[in-house]
Amino acid sequence: MAPPPPPASPSAEELPAMMLDRRELFSRALAAGLGASLPAEALAAGLAAAAQPQWALALGDVAADIAPRGLTRLHGRLPADLVGTLYRNGPALFRRGDTAVNHWFDGDGLVRAFACHDGGVQLQARFVDTPKRRIETAAGRIVQPGFATPARPGAQVGSADDTNAANTHVIAAGGRLLALWEAGSATAMDMATLATIGPVAFRPDLKGMPFLAHPKVEASGRIWNIGLSGKHAYVYRLSAGGALEAGQMIKLPAASYCHDFTMAARHLIIVLQPWLHEKASLPFSTGMVWRPEQGTRVLVIDKDDLTRQRLFELPALFFFHLGDGWEEADGTIHFDGAFDSSPLFAVEGAPALVEGRYPRSERPMLRLVSLHPDGRARLRDAGITAEFPRNPGGHDGPRPTFHVGGYQPGRPFARSIGRWDWQAGRGQAHDFGAHQIVEEFVPAGPWLIGTTINLKARATELHMMRADRLTDGPVASFRADVALPHSFHGSWLAA
Repeated sequence: MAPPPPPASPSAEELPAMMLDRRELFSRALAAGLGASLPAEALAAGLAAAAQPQWALALGDVAADIAPRGLTRLHGRLPADLVGTLYRNGPALFRRGDTAVNHWFDGDGLVRAFACHDGGVQLQARFVDTPKRRIETAAGRIVQPGFATPARPGAQVGSADDTNAANTHVIAAGGRLLALWEAGSATAMDMATLATIGPVAFRPDLKGMPFLAHPKVEASGRIWNIGLSGKHAYVYRLSAGGALEAGQMIKLPAASYCHDFTMAARHLIIVLQPWLHEKASLPFSTGMVWRPEQGTRVLVIDKDDLTRQRLFELPALFFFHLGDGWEEADGTIHFDGAFDSSPLFAVEGAPALVEGRYPRSERPMLRLVSLHPDGRARLRDAGITAEFPRNPGGHDGPRPTFHVGGYQPGRPFARSIGRWDWQAGRGQAHDFGAHQIVEEFVPAGPWLIGTTINLKARATELHMMRADRLTDGPVASFRADVALPHSFHGSWLAA
């Protein structure tokens, strides 16, 4: 496939107008949302505790910040070279008074810090102090719109950051933490105390510009990210210290929902699935339409010149998360991801979880995408269910993919951690058991470190594993005296 002509990028003069368009979008969508018929608020109080399935502990409410406390060692010893802090982020407050959010993705973000040192682990957790959280705390109700939660009387929306739950990911950059949410600003937090510092504007004219929740980091520490606004993406290039080195707006072939993107050594890769934003509305999901007949498009962008682009085509796919990419000498690019055939879980499954229901839903499958220099795009199936793929070690060649999996009938969430080798065509896994909910594990040198929710003990646990020997199980496990809700993503920061 010959490269298409590069689309024109908005000029510096056009950027303020685009930001104004976003503010107008929010104002109009809010007015439309408040004028519409709102769903009954029966969700709010939740089901009686006795009626809740055991797995609903993963969507329980945390009433307040978690003061520092030590974890109890269950077995093993903390590896001597595993000294640092695992930071994790995820929604942890879904209900206020007689109201509730309508979707798992709309709960208030709670950043957790598991500090590993002197043979032990200490936990603390704090909510991100966002405008959304302050407005709803004062109201005593869920009023702000979100991904799938409608605006309710008392909502105050002037920009995306007034709906920012800051609940998806947390990274360290420039001596501070950044709590991330895909449709608004990054929120800075103190690394030691987890106190909220406030929204981050990487440049004055970028105030309020979205900063996706899945930035990509080169071996040098340089950070790449995008911020989406309809058929435009702002490409950020940050230094290892978190300062803006360069930024440029590019046009996209479609206004696709993108929770994640990926990159290889020389290219950025934006996968444009056919879940398209076709109207300005709040909540955001009501403006999305599934168009499988349009297929999936993959936009490959040269890091050194963002106007040098290629477009590849795949069948209709839906995804939340992609693994890192790598390139071959002939220019072939590979990356994997956890792919569904439709957005059924996003539209029906995740909202039901807040109610304590789990409708039958498709499981994401691990698949490898290969983009060839002649324009061909191919898919290869691993034959396993998987989510939260991670590929530690860089972008200069194939790396094993770490993922969660082991899904069981009748229950959401994973129960195992796995490793897949695309070159060998095989993998290994450790099953934590039916009483455990397994969250994303992250690389920490030769180790993987991650959390589970022990449903029997009703407690969050922290586990360390050899990245190359998952079948051996954890080398050490620690248990908190509290069960924290299922988190989404996190980062390891070595001391």
